[in-house]
Amino acid sequence: MSVNTFDIESELLRRISHGDQDAFKVIYERFHEKVYTFSLWYLKSEVEAEEVVQEVFLKLWQLGAGCTKIGNLAGFLKTLSRNRSLDILRKRAHAVRAGSAIAASWQETHNDTEKQVMLKDAKKILEEAIELLPEQQKLVYRLCGQQGLKNDDVAKRLNLSPLTVRTHMKLALRFLRTYLVRHTDVAVVLIVLKIC
Repeated sequence: MSVNTFDIESELLRRISHGDQDAFKVIYERFHEKVYTFSLWYLKSEVEAEEVVQEVFLKLWQLGAGCTKIGNLAGFLKTLSRNRSLDILRKRAHAVRAGSAIAASWQETHNDTEKQVMLKDAKKILEEAIELLPEQQKLVYRLCGQQGLKNDDVAKRLNLSPLTVRTHMKLALRFLRTYLVRHTDVAVVLIVLKIC
C-alpha cells in the first residue's frame, strides 16, 4: 500500500469515526466487492456472501472512534470477512447435524402419514410466507429459490442488475426465515428450509 493510499484511508477512517456518511460510502464502494468475493470463496453462496458484506461494513460503522485505531484497513476487513464466513460455516454444519438428529428421531417416532401431514403443513406455511413478500422479492425468490435459476439469469430475465437480484433474494430469505421461526416449531423450519 502506498503512503498516499494509507493517508487517504486514515483520513476517511478519521471522518467515519465522527459519523461522516460520505467517507463511509467511499470506503464501502472501494472495498465491498473485495469483501463479497472473499466471502463467496469461503461460503459458495451469493446470499450469504452478501450478508457478510452488510455485517462487515455495519461493524466498521459501529466502531465509531475505534476506526482511528485501524492500521491496515484491507487487512482489517479481510479478517472480519473471514471470521464472519467461518461463523456461518460453523452454524451451517451445526444446522446439518441438528437436522440429521431430528430426522433420525422423526423416523423413529412418527409414521409416514404423520410425515406427509407435517410436510404438507410446512409447504403451506412457506407458501403463506412467500405470498407476503413484496412483489419483486417474491418473483426473485420463486425464480432463484424454487426454480433454481442463477442470479445472472434472473437478472437478465427481469432486466435487473445481479446485485439487485442478490439483494432481493437476501431480503426474501431473511423474511422467510423470520416468518417460519415465528409460525412453526424447529422441526418444521428444518423441513421447510430443505424444500425451499
